[in-house]
Amino acid sequence: MREIIKMLVVLTAICAVSGFTLALVHSVTKEPIEYAMLKNVKEPAVKAVLTGFENDPVKDRIVIDVGKDKKGKPVELIVFPAKKGGKTYAVAFESSAGGYHGDIGVMVGMDVDKKALSGISIVSHTETPGLGARIIEPAFTDSFKGKPIDKELGVGDINALSGATLSTKGVVAAVNKAQGLFDKYQSQMVK
Repeated sequence: MREIIKMLVVLTAICAVSGFTLALVHSVTKEPIEYAMLKNVKEPAVKAVLTGFENDPVKDRIVIDVGKDKKGKPVELIVFPAKKGGKTYAVAFESSAGGYHGDIGVMVGMDVDKKALSGISIVSHTETPGLGARIIEPAFTDSFKGKPIDKELGVGDINALSGATLSTKGVVAAVNKAQGLFDKYQSQMVK
Protein backbone atom coordinates (compact mmCIF):
# COMPACT_ATOMS: atom_id res chain seq x y z
CA MET A 1 0.00 0.00 0.00
CA ARG A 2 2.83 2.31 0.88
CA GLU A 3 4.46 1.84 -2.52
CA ILE A 4 1.19 2.61 -4.33
CA ILE A 5 0.86 5.92 -2.48
CA LYS A 6 4.51 6.74 -3.21
CA MET A 7 3.95 5.94 -6.89
CA LEU A 8 0.79 8.11 -6.98
CA VAL A 9 2.65 11.06 -5.44
CA VAL A 10 5.53 10.72 -7.92
CA LEU A 11 3.17 10.40 -10.92
CA THR A 12 1.11 13.38 -9.72
CA ALA A 13 4.27 15.50 -9.40
CA ILE A 14 5.47 14.45 -12.88
CA CYS A 15 2.07 15.26 -14.40
CA ALA A 16 1.90 18.62 -12.64
CA VAL A 17 5.39 19.63 -13.80
CA SER A 18 4.66 18.43 -17.35
CA GLY A 19 1.35 20.29 -17.48
CA PHE A 20 2.94 23.49 -16.17
CA THR A 21 5.79 23.21 -18.71
CA LEU A 22 3.38 22.67 -21.62
CA ALA A 23 1.25 25.64 -20.55
CA LEU A 24 4.34 27.83 -20.28
CA VAL A 25 5.68 26.77 -23.70
CA HIS A 26 2.23 27.37 -25.25
CA SER A 27 1.95 30.87 -23.80
CA VAL A 28 5.47 31.80 -24.91
CA THR A 29 5.14 30.45 -28.47
CA LYS A 30 1.52 31.37 -29.25
CA GLU A 31 2.19 34.87 -30.61
CA PRO A 32 5.29 33.99 -32.68
CA ILE A 33 3.46 31.03 -34.26
CA GLU A 34 0.41 33.18 -35.04
CA TYR A 35 2.63 35.87 -36.59
CA ALA A 36 4.53 33.29 -38.67
CA MET A 37 1.23 31.94 -40.01
CA LEU A 38 0.13 35.44 -40.95
CA LYS A 39 3.50 36.28 -42.52
CA ASN A 40 3.87 33.06 -44.53
CA VAL A 41 0.26 32.25 -45.43
CA LYS A 42 -1.77 35.47 -45.44
CA GLU A 43 0.90 38.00 -46.44
CA PRO A 44 1.39 36.64 -49.99
CA ALA A 45 -2.36 36.94 -50.55
CA VAL A 46 -2.39 40.47 -49.11
CA LYS A 47 0.49 41.50 -51.39
CA ALA A 48 -1.40 40.07 -54.36
CA VAL A 49 -4.41 42.33 -53.75
CA LEU A 50 -2.77 45.50 -52.38
CA THR A 51 0.01 47.54 -53.98
CA GLY A 52 1.90 50.74 -53.31
CA PHE A 53 1.73 50.67 -49.52
CA GLU A 54 4.46 52.15 -47.30
CA ASN A 55 3.63 50.18 -44.16
CA ASP A 56 3.62 46.51 -43.17
CA PRO A 57 -0.07 45.52 -43.40
CA VAL A 58 0.56 42.35 -41.38
CA LYS A 59 2.09 44.26 -38.46
CA ASP A 60 -0.55 47.01 -38.68
CA ARG A 61 -3.45 44.55 -38.85
CA ILE A 62 -6.69 45.42 -37.11
CA VAL A 63 -8.83 42.81 -35.36
CA ILE A 64 -12.56 43.57 -35.39
CA ASP A 65 -15.09 41.62 -33.33
CA VAL A 66 -17.95 40.80 -35.74
CA GLY A 67 -20.18 38.66 -33.51
CA LYS A 68 -20.37 35.09 -32.26
CA ASP A 69 -20.44 31.71 -33.98
CA LYS A 70 -22.99 28.92 -33.43
CA LYS A 71 -21.14 27.78 -30.30
CA GLY A 72 -21.09 31.27 -28.80
CA LYS A 73 -17.38 31.89 -29.41
CA PRO A 74 -16.38 35.35 -30.64
CA VAL A 75 -15.76 35.73 -34.39
CA GLU A 76 -12.99 38.12 -35.38
CA LEU A 77 -12.21 39.75 -38.71
CA ILE A 78 -8.53 40.45 -39.37
CA VAL A 79 -8.12 43.53 -41.58
CA PHE A 80 -4.83 44.40 -43.28
CA PRO A 81 -4.65 48.18 -43.91
CA ALA A 82 -2.51 49.63 -46.72
CA LYS A 83 -1.18 53.08 -45.84
CA LYS A 84 0.53 55.81 -47.78
CA GLY A 85 1.69 58.92 -45.96
CA GLY A 86 0.14 57.54 -42.75
CA LYS A 87 -3.34 57.45 -44.32
CA THR A 88 -5.22 54.21 -45.01
CA TYR A 89 -6.13 54.13 -48.70
CA ALA A 90 -6.99 50.43 -49.05
CA VAL A 91 -7.76 47.37 -46.94
CA ALA A 92 -7.64 43.62 -47.41
CA PHE A 93 -9.37 40.88 -45.46
CA GLU A 94 -10.48 37.31 -45.95
CA SER A 95 -14.02 36.26 -46.76
CA SER A 96 -15.43 32.86 -47.63
CA ALA A 97 -18.44 31.23 -49.23
CA GLY A 98 -19.44 27.75 -50.35
CA GLY A 99 -18.21 26.40 -53.66
CA TYR A 100 -18.76 23.00 -55.26
CA HIS A 101 -16.77 20.93 -52.73
CA GLY A 102 -16.60 23.26 -49.74
CA ASP A 103 -15.74 26.75 -48.60
CA ILE A 104 -13.58 28.98 -50.76
CA GLY A 105 -11.38 31.44 -48.84
CA VAL A 106 -10.87 34.69 -50.74
CA MET A 107 -8.57 37.56 -49.77
CA VAL A 108 -10.38 40.68 -50.99
CA GLY A 109 -8.58 43.99 -51.52
CA MET A 110 -10.60 47.20 -51.54
CA ASP A 111 -9.35 50.61 -52.61
CA VAL A 112 -11.17 52.98 -50.26
CA ASP A 113 -10.32 56.13 -52.25
CA LYS A 114 -11.45 54.73 -55.63
CA LYS A 115 -14.34 52.76 -54.06
CA ALA A 116 -13.33 49.76 -56.15
CA LEU A 117 -11.90 46.28 -55.73
CA SER A 118 -8.11 46.34 -55.98
CA GLY A 119 -8.07 42.58 -56.49
CA ILE A 120 -8.81 39.16 -55.07
CA SER A 121 -6.63 36.17 -54.27
CA ILE A 122 -7.82 32.66 -53.48
CA VAL A 123 -6.42 31.65 -50.09
CA SER A 124 -8.00 28.20 -49.75
CA HIS A 125 -10.30 25.90 -51.69
CA THR A 126 -11.19 22.24 -52.23
CA GLU A 127 -12.57 22.60 -55.74
CA THR A 128 -12.21 19.96 -58.46
CA PRO A 129 -8.69 19.93 -59.96
CA GLY A 130 -8.67 21.11 -63.56
CA LEU A 131 -12.20 22.48 -63.40
CA GLY A 132 -13.29 24.46 -60.35
CA ALA A 133 -9.66 24.83 -59.26
CA ARG A 134 -9.24 27.26 -62.17
CA ILE A 135 -10.55 29.94 -59.78
CA ILE A 136 -6.89 30.58 -58.89
CA GLU A 137 -5.97 31.52 -62.49
CA PRO A 138 -5.22 35.21 -63.16
CA ALA A 139 -7.68 35.24 -66.09
CA PHE A 140 -10.43 34.72 -63.52
CA THR A 141 -9.15 36.65 -60.49
CA ASP A 142 -8.05 39.69 -62.52
CA SER A 143 -11.60 40.16 -63.81
CA PHE A 144 -12.59 41.42 -60.33
CA LYS A 145 -10.14 44.36 -60.38
CA GLY A 146 -11.77 47.74 -60.61
CA LYS A 147 -15.31 46.53 -59.89
CA PRO A 148 -17.24 48.96 -57.65
CA ILE A 149 -17.48 48.04 -53.98
CA ASP A 150 -20.86 49.69 -53.52
CA LYS A 151 -22.66 47.36 -55.97
CA GLU A 152 -23.27 43.64 -55.50
CA LEU A 153 -21.56 41.59 -58.19
CA GLY A 154 -23.21 38.95 -60.32
CA VAL A 155 -21.65 36.12 -62.29
CA GLY A 156 -22.17 38.15 -65.47
CA ASP A 157 -19.98 40.97 -64.13
CA ILE A 158 -16.78 38.90 -64.26
CA ASN A 159 -15.11 36.33 -66.53
CA ALA A 160 -17.05 33.29 -65.30
CA LEU A 161 -15.47 29.85 -65.61
CA SER A 162 -17.20 27.59 -68.10
CA GLY A 163 -18.14 24.28 -66.48
CA ALA A 164 -17.44 25.57 -62.97
CA THR A 165 -20.57 27.54 -62.21
CA LEU A 166 -20.72 26.69 -58.49
CA SER A 167 -17.06 27.57 -58.00
CA THR A 168 -17.55 30.89 -59.80
CA LYS A 169 -20.68 31.63 -57.76
CA GLY A 170 -18.81 30.77 -54.55
CA VAL A 171 -16.06 33.31 -55.26
CA VAL A 172 -18.61 35.98 -56.26
CA ALA A 173 -20.58 35.27 -53.06
CA ALA A 174 -17.39 35.60 -50.96
CA VAL A 175 -16.62 38.96 -52.60
CA ASN A 176 -20.19 40.17 -52.03
CA LYS A 177 -19.98 39.04 -48.40
CA ALA A 178 -16.73 41.04 -48.07
CA GLN A 179 -18.45 44.10 -49.51
CA GLY A 180 -21.18 43.75 -46.88
CA LEU A 181 -18.58 43.47 -44.12
CA PHE A 182 -16.81 46.54 -45.47
CA ASP A 183 -20.05 48.55 -45.48
CA LYS A 184 -20.79 47.52 -41.90
CA TYR A 185 -17.29 47.97 -40.40
CA GLN A 186 -15.73 50.63 -42.66
CA SER A 187 -15.30 53.14 -39.82
CA GLN A 188 -13.27 50.59 -37.83
CA MET A 189 -11.23 49.47 -40.85
CA VAL A 190 -10.27 52.93 -42.05
CA LYS A 191 -8.96 54.98 -39.14
